[in-house]
Amino acid sequence: MSAPAPSFPRFRLFDPPSPLAPLPRLSAALGGRAEIWVKREDLLPLAFGGNKLRNLEFLVGAALADGADTLVTSGRRWSNHCRLTAAAGATADLAVELVLSGPPASVPGPGVRLMTAFGATVHQLSTADRAAREADVVRVTRDVVGRGGRPYVIDVGGSGVLGAHGQLLAGLELFDGADAVGLTVDRIVVPSATGGTQAGLIAAAARRSPATRVAGVIVARPASELRPAIGSMVRGLDPDGAASVGQDQAIDLDEDQLGDGYGRPTAEAGAAGDLLARTEGILVDPIYTAKALASLVADVRNGALDGQRIVFWHAGGLPGIFETLD
Repeated sequence: MSAPAPSFPRFRLFDPPSPLAPLPRLSAALGGRAEIWVKREDLLPLAFGGNKLRNLEFLVGAALADGADTLVTSGRRWSNHCRLTAAAGATADLAVELVLSGPPASVPGPGVRLMTAFGATVHQLSTADRAAREADVVRVTRDVVGRGGRPYVIDVGGSGVLGAHGQLLAGLELFDGADAVGLTVDRIVVPSATGGTQAGLIAAAARRSPATRVAGVIVARPASELRPAIGSMVRGLDPDGAASVGQDQAIDLDEDQLGDGYGRPTAEAGAAGDLLARTEGILVDPIYTAKALASLVADVRNGALDGQRIVFWHAGGLPGIFETLD
């Protein structure tokens, strides 16, 4: 069953699908207690890949439909979303202005170097304060207007219903791929920062496989903030209520892997990433995907997922491996 045609303007950035593959050696290394697969969003073809390309197809489509000539967005210097926005802007012939929360690295890291290589203008702040970042987005947007440009502002992470619509289609793509190989998916494990990916996957599961649980692993915002944001997006994607998140109880979030906070590696994430590399030759970044992988590994080892068939959502972000996280 193919995904329905999108109901929003779309600017194609890649040809789907991303690979869906088994991880037999990882499964065996964890005692064969669960059957683990991976959705390789990291192999999407633009700018080292990453699932944020799903959002950007619709966000860039909306910008072009609005007559914009400049994309304005924000994040941290290792932001998968900001790097891919810069690349998407280059592909769509749109200028890109990026506001990056601090502190800056003493030497520009790979994320910033890639953003500038794609032609983006980077505004690096000295602070990680969210209000300061939002104020600078307003300033940059006004500057674009002041010089005669037409900006289109994208929220942090490219989330919201429009961006999450791309993740809904990704989820439907997953279930198409699973059907093709006779795989019944019991659980999807996904890193959850702004919640758009998890929201889209919840809405997709509601349509195609209601028994599938979508387990988000928190890598940035606290559950008290993230859960209602995800619920709001799911309801926007699924106005008929099939996903049953009226009070947000259906939203699974694991806060145990956050460690010292966003962008701070943990020993558990490092060990999980090493295990995947040594068993399957696949790399994960320490900021997003390694923490989600650590959650999956812990749950398999403690028996919580015995007998289940699990898809690990590899969201990308591989340049983060080379960042100096200070």
